Amino acid sequence: MLDKAVAILAALESGPRPLAELAAATAMPRSTAHRLATALEKHRLVGRDGAGRFGLGAGLARLARAAGPAESPSLIEAAGPALAALRDRTGESTQLYVRSGDARVCLVSQQSPHSLRTIVSVGASLPMDRGSAAKVLAGGSEVLRRGWAQSVEEREKGVASISAPVIVAGEVVAAVSVSGPIQRTTRNPSGLYAAAVTAAARAVEESLLP
Repeated sequence: MLDKAVAILAALESGPRPLAELAAATAMPRSTAHRLATALEKHRLVGRDGAGRFGLGAGLARLARAAGPAESPSLIEAAGPALAALRDRTGESTQLYVRSGDARVCLVSQQSPHSLRTIVSVGASLPMDRGSAAKVLAGGSEVLRRGWAQSVEEREKGVASISAPVIVAGEVVAAVSVSGPIQRTTRNPSGLYAAAVTAAARAVEESLLP
């Protein structure tokens, strides 16, 4: 499904298209093309012009800014090693999220080696009204002052998480997260992982430097 969504975006690179033309360009049934395009529209990755044609959305600009200058490593490339090291250090699953409209999207995911673990797929779109990563991406002053946010069973029962902001040019561009079952994270994950997750966020920032 992710491949099809990317195909929709690729077909719109040359400019807006009506639904029939978009379906033909992607070799998808009209119903599938419409469903995917409207799903991407919800997250502002696709928009519509006055004629009702689908085109690339304003949300892509935020993702482009998060990726950094062309001569710098992309956000995904910069975060990969840091998140793998964070997973190895904590033994829990790690993720990198960026904000897209009223949702947050997972760009990088490293799974815990434990059989009981949290799993977030790359490309997953999650709500902005709960979860530690959502708090970080919202950019609250308390979170920025403290350097992290945590949540316990806010999005999913039995799961706790802690996240830290990745800050570029004074702007929060992403959130680095550690999540796992409360049997291991406890109900106060900051006590175990605050230092590790903030260090990982700083490592991502340093990797983004040209």
